[in-house]
Amino acid sequence: MTRSGHVVLVLGGARSGKSAFSERLVAAKGLERHYLATGRAYDDEMVQRIARHVEDRGEGWTTHEVPLDLPQHLAQLDSPTHTVLVDCLTLWVTNLMMEERDVAAAGDALLAQLSICTSHVVLVSNEVGLGIVPENRMAREFRDHAGRLHQRVAALADEAFFIAAGLPLKLKG
Repeated sequence: MTRSGHVVLVLGGARSGKSAFSERLVAAKGLERHYLATGRAYDDEMVQRIARHVEDRGEGWTTHEVPLDLPQHLAQLDSPTHTVLVDCLTLWVTNLMMEERDVAAAGDALLAQLSICTSHVVLVSNEVGLGIVPENRMAREFRDHAGRLHQRVAALADEAFFIAAGLPLKLKG
């Protein structure tokens, strides 16, 4: 099976405007909108952050909490009448690492699903490779997993953007 959908990768730093930009991309398609939220609310600050994201999105979205099984949920939602926003890949990688899952195998499954999707899919992620080398092993492994996943998704994507200060820089497409 070949892909008839459209895949977009949106990278940027924290508070760069990547989620708002991605939401506008999705809304512009005029299709049924699905939001796959990978974040987990481990503390009050994260509860508030998630609530702000929901409020900022407004109505018209079906939200799915997907901390781990992202490829399976993309498969379940796959339809040419759907636009799916995944926010975000770096939280997904964090969740996989915290659960001691095979991050590379999960990435393989995600790429396999994206390669056959019929939906319009926008994937948001934090670019974590622009700073200094992290001081501890787990942080370095996280940065490496995220960087490798970003490269693979970008290679498959039809379009890729880097967001800084709310401004999009088109990298591909």
